[in-house]
Amino acid sequence: MSKAVLVTGANRGIGLEFCKQYLSLGYKVYACCRSPESSPELLTLKQKVADRLHVFPLDVTNEGMLKALPHMLEGQPIDILINNAGVYGPKALPFGQIDDAEWLNVMKVNTIAPLQLAQLLVDNVAASQERKVVLLTSKMGSISDNTSGGSYIYRSSKAALNAVGKSLSVDLAPKGIKVALVHPGWVKTDMGGNNALIDTETSVSGLCRVIEQLSEENSGQFFNYDGALISW
Repeated sequence: MSKAVLVTGANRGIGLEFCKQYLSLGYKVYACCRSPESSPELLTLKQKVADRLHVFPLDVTNEGMLKALPHMLEGQPIDILINNAGVYGPKALPFGQIDDAEWLNVMKVNTIAPLQLAQLLVDNVAASQERKVVLLTSKMGSISDNTSGGSYIYRSSKAALNAVGKSLSVDLAPKGIKVALVHPGWVKTDMGGNNALIDTETSVSGLCRVIEQLSEENSGQFFNYDGALISW
């Protein structure tokens, strides 16, 4: 039986590249995104490998869609659960102009949804061969690295996600599940912009190596895409 990967936010950027690279490695891929019909690249990819790429509509802020996902998987073991879906929120909001509604929305996508997915799919992951959960975080969630201030909403959502991932690594260890918190680098995507330093292929190639090397010994750590550890 082939191994399986589930990727959220799979319609573009880093998520789409994860789909491509894991397909090339022989995995079955479950690609989840809000509007698959609006992702021509993902649909084209599905036409090429229809037997190994399965596309599911999933808005990670929609509780009903989240709860339906385990039923759609029908007990399929998930070797690697990649929580990639994320949002930045409003950019360049200075102190004094932070909107609580925007903050709550970003927290729901970046922090709460990954934990909900881990809870809903823990049995699928535990039933697999690799048993790995990956959380796409950011160096901007590192408190020790913050020397420029600002970005309150995004920074706090990723710092909170780091706390979630660390707790998951402890709580899921008895099931043999390993957890990695990974920073993809500054990547040329819609979020990263054209001035970013690396492309999605470089980022994801590095991240796949990090995931491959994830073990019980290094579970719960905060990794850069090149494998270097990032301080909390």
